[in-house]
Amino acid sequence: MQLDPRVVVVDWTRTNRIWFAAVAQQKRMLGLILVLIIAVAAFNLVSTLVMTVTDKRADIAILRTLGASPRSVMAIFVVQGALAGALGTLTGVALGLLVAYKVDVIVPAIEHLLSTKFLPGNVYLISTMPSDPQMGDVLPIALASLVLSLLATLYPSWRASRVDPAQTLRYE
Repeated sequence: MQLDPRVVVVDWTRTNRIWFAAVAQQKRMLGLILVLIIAVAAFNLVSTLVMTVTDKRADIAILRTLGASPRSVMAIFVVQGALAGALGTLTGVALGLLVAYKVDVIVPAIEHLLSTKFLPGNVYLISTMPSDPQMGDVLPIALASLVLSLLATLYPSWRASRVDPAQTLRYE
């Protein structure tokens, strides 16, 4: 089929280029916000492990006097932090995906409860909350969470491995 040379065919993504650019920008900002949230959680993990090391100084000193190497003491706290980070990541991903897949049920329930409409039809082009979780979006955030939680365990673990048994047990 031949079109008249005066006919101009324009792709709808080009006609709405500004809108698509805004959506892409929002997606990048959302990713940044999620990484910042994960960083705050990693900092929380660091502070929890530092407090654990401080509380367990005497126990660490006893382990060291019984022959535990600094490396094995460090491994104990790395494993503890890594397990906490992995459990938190898996729980967060599972709950997030549950909410994302059930948003068509959750949003109307909240709208009914609050007697409001989140997306009024006279204002927005869509009337339901869209949700389409993609593995390409979920996987990088989950991996970033795991990596940051593992990195967060290094300082407290190193600090635990540097406990001097003689100095610690002298004041117990």
